[in-house]
Amino acid sequence: MSLPGSASKPRPIRPIVVGIAGGIGSGKSTVARLLAARGAVISDSDDQAKALLLEPAIGHILARWWGKGVLGPDGLPDRAKVASIIFADPAQRQRLEGLIHPILKSQRASALRIAARAVPAVPMFVIDAPLLFEAGIDKECDATLYVDAPRAARLARLIKNRGWTEPDLTRREAAQLPLSTKQARSTFVIDNAPAGAADGAGDAASHLSLQIDGLWPRLLARRSLRA
Repeated sequence: MSLPGSASKPRPIRPIVVGIAGGIGSGKSTVARLLAARGAVISDSDDQAKALLLEPAIGHILARWWGKGVLGPDGLPDRAKVASIIFADPAQRQRLEGLIHPILKSQRASALRIAARAVPAVPMFVIDAPLLFEAGIDKECDATLYVDAPRAARLARLIKNRGWTEPDLTRREAAQLPLSTKQARSTFVIDNAPAGAADGAGDAASHLSLQIDGLWPRLLARRSLRA
């Protein structure tokens, strides 16, 4: 109860929290950028995890686990070597996730608190996380978007943008939930393979943008308040 003459502070409006899921190379980051262009704040778990690997303390832990051979000439973890270890041994992958994921969760919570107090108000907080469902991050979300794209289109993007091979994609996706499960657990599905643009070129951007325009008010309608 407020005392006579006192002014109560308005409760900060918590942005709706939206998680993005989908297959590797499906265009999740593109969808996040389109949401950012409409005023959303983006939490990119992949970029944040890469940044953590640049911290000396993390490098020391990994070198203690796997030997100094996991480090590059600069003394920092070599991402390719780390990937070769964790995708060959599920136990080691879980070990690394156990180290990294709690830090990322703390960073997300801090970023969300800041967004909730921003002026002007932030309408949406988007979590772009490769392991949205696997890591239980979907429990932090008010809604989830599944970005759907055919495997052939995704592989073409990965070959072009990351230099991957098909076995690279197969090996990494084997470490994740089936795509059908991710789609079934998502609130909305976004199609990133319009007719005539299976490689993500041409009118794909406008096709995505139109879908985001349609989803935006539906997502904002799910906004809630946090004390």
